[in-house]
Amino acid sequence: MRRAVQRIAAGGLVGFPTRCLYGIGADALDPAAVDRIFAVKHRSRKHPILVLIAHRRELYTLAQDVPDIADKLIQRFWPGQLTLVFQARGGLPPGLTAGSGKIGVRMAAHPVARTLVEQLDGPLTATSANLAGRPGVARIEDLDPEVAARLDLILDAGPLAGGPGSTVVDVTVHPPMVLRQGCVAKRLVLETTRLPAIW
Repeated sequence: MRRAVQRIAAGGLVGFPTRCLYGIGADALDPAAVDRIFAVKHRSRKHPILVLIAHRRELYTLAQDVPDIADKLIQRFWPGQLTLVFQARGGLPPGLTAGSGKIGVRMAAHPVARTLVEQLDGPLTATSANLAGRPGVARIEDLDPEVAARLDLILDAGPLAGGPGSTVVDVTVHPPMVLRQGCVAKRLVLETTRLPAIW
């Protein structure tokens, strides 16, 4: 883990486990490292990259504000399961937002991912470890050789659960918009946003 954090802090890319699939981790605030991810994945720069945080307070380094509706979703579904899209703070690497002015954030659930974020002391990219357009992988041995060869280090946590990724919800609009249904059903998102605030 120490080596992984050192590589990331130095601008490197690390393969690491998330709740369902393996991801590519880079320092989300390092523009050159974020650019490397696009090159490794052959990813279109029209597609933003979500980030992981370890604690809710870290949201304010990435998001302009956290609306009440987001608080309700955070309380029910974090860590893991749900990626929330906020208005991005200025100065973030352009690749994270893809020029949209928005940033997708999720709280890390897998213990390895959470430890990485905590020890890095900053947000970590969490895009899937695959070539663009190809399926994500739940086992290190299924990594595309081209991707594996361009990572600086890989943390192998064994086979992961696989299955759908996180549900992505845009909380910059009212009512919130489900951009991608994953492991949290759309009806649960809508049901939660109608509950009274508990925070």
